[in-house]
Order: sequence, then structure tokens, then C-alpha cells
Amino acid sequence: MTNSTPVRIGIQLPEVERVVRWPEYAAMAKAAEEVGFDSIWLGDHLLYRGGGRPERGPWEAFTSLAALAAITERVVLGPLVACAGFHPPAVLAKMAASIDEVSGGRFVLGLGAGWNRAEFDAFGIPFDHRVDRFQDAYTIIQGLTSGQRVTHAGQWWSADDAVLLPTAATNRPIPLLVGSNGERVLRITLPTAHSWNTWFVDFGNRAEGFAPLTERVSRIAVDVGRDPATLSRSACVLVAIDGSDERPLDAEAPPITGSSSQIAATLREIVDAGADELIIVADPINERSIRQLGEVAAALRV
Repeated sequence: MTNSTPVRIGIQLPEVERVVRWPEYAAMAKAAEEVGFDSIWLGDHLLYRGGGRPERGPWEAFTSLAALAAITERVVLGPLVACAGFHPPAVLAKMAASIDEVSGGRFVLGLGAGWNRAEFDAFGIPFDHRVDRFQDAYTIIQGLTSGQRVTHAGQWWSADDAVLLPTAATNRPIPLLVGSNGERVLRITLPTAHSWNTWFVDFGNRAEGFAPLTERVSRIAVDVGRDPATLSRSACVLVAIDGSDERPLDAEAPPITGSSSQIAATLREIVDAGADELIIVADPINERSIRQLGEVAAALRV
């Protein structure tokens, strides 16, 4: 399957590669907008432990996204992806609506069920029945972010005539992106989600792994009554600049490397395999890398 539409190119800002202070985040976001990236994304995590590395944690995602919304003008912004279990779902929808307002309608709400038990336990958040909890949460979030009044009496989450006020100035639903390859989560979200995203580890960071994965998503979409052609496909891709190894290497998902034209050629293969959007996970992730990768983004649009 070849994608003939213009590809969108995003960049994920640092999470726990190192400690990054706000002035550097601001500089990176402004650089990304300046060199032509279409979107900027932040991971939504609270704490990492284990794996033979020191414990580490990023800044809170929604607070940071609100700040980025205030200092950018053009790029789309979103969490990659927000854990639906970290907040009551109606409150999470309210947070999303507030950032959408600050950004002037440039917000996409990425959602997932979460996976990192250490942070759930540390912050006192229930880890059990994550997909069941997600289903309740998604019902509430999807209704509210599409402008509905929501009453939902679920086993895990509920809402009683909830509504988001003030209403959005843009008068349009907030786009929802689902970040999961799990069949249950996909069946819950694909009837209404705007887009689907997958992490580079899940398809080997290469086109030959992405193609069968996106075909599987299409089959599930058909099963739940969704025209697969209406679902936008988003792929995170790991790109290493100058042979950097800031991130731990995964032999099953090696980084994309080489000159700007070589990197662009490999990324083009993923686009041709069905990706509408590529979100670059850069190694290292800093302003210099972002400016260098602007050349890759430009080459992909030719």
C-alpha cells in the first residue's frame, strides 16, 4: 500500500533521556516549528524504575503541553500518549479542552491504557483491570471531547450529566489518537478515534514490520464497522544522529541512521507502507538534532 498524500512529520521532545529544564524545552519547540515540523509530542509518564538504570521521571505532560501551546503558533501538540488511568476521565477531557483553547485548536489527545506498573504503584493509581478501566474512561472522554453531555455509570468510572464549558472556540471535536496495538483497546477506540499510533519497537522500526501491523489494524477497523480509509496512521520512528547511543539499543528495532537523504529514504519506505504521519524519536534529542532533522522532514515532502 503506497501513501500518496503529503506525510506529516512530528518530533517527540525529551522524556527521561536526561534531565531537561524548561528553557531547553522551549528552545527545542521553537526550533521544531522554525524548521518545519508539523507536530510536537510529549510522553505521559510519572516515574521509571528498574532495567538496571537509576530511577528517573519526566515533567508532568499536560502542564508542559499547556506551556508549549502558549509559546508556539503553528505545530500540533499532544501527549504520546496520555495514560487514561492517571486522571478521572472527565477531568482529563477538561484538561485537554483547556490546552486546545490555549493552542487555538492545535491539540490532539493521544490515549492509552498504560503499562508501567512502577509508576502506578508509586503514585497510588490502580493497575488492575486496565483495559476495563480504559473502556469506561474512553466512553466518557470521547463523548465530552466531541461536544456531548455525558452520563455514564460504569464499573470503574462514571459521569453524571458532565459537559465541557466553556465550549471550544474552534467548534470542532478534539481529535483522539489511540496509542495501542492491543486488540481490545483497538476495538474500543477504532469506531471513533481519529488516528492510531504505534511505537517503533512494535514494528521493528522498518517498513516491513509496519505494513502487516497496519493491515491488522485495518481488519479490526472493518470488524467494528469503521472504514479503514478514514483512519489516520501514525508511526513513531527511532532515528540516531551521528551514531548516538543516548537511548539503550534494541537489536529488534535498530535506529535509522545515515545522511539526511538516507534517513529520508528509509522513512519514505514506512510512509509507502501506509503511514500518514511519522513522529521522530531522535537520538540524541536536542536542538541541534531537531535542526538537522528539519532537512529530513523537508526531503520527505519532496
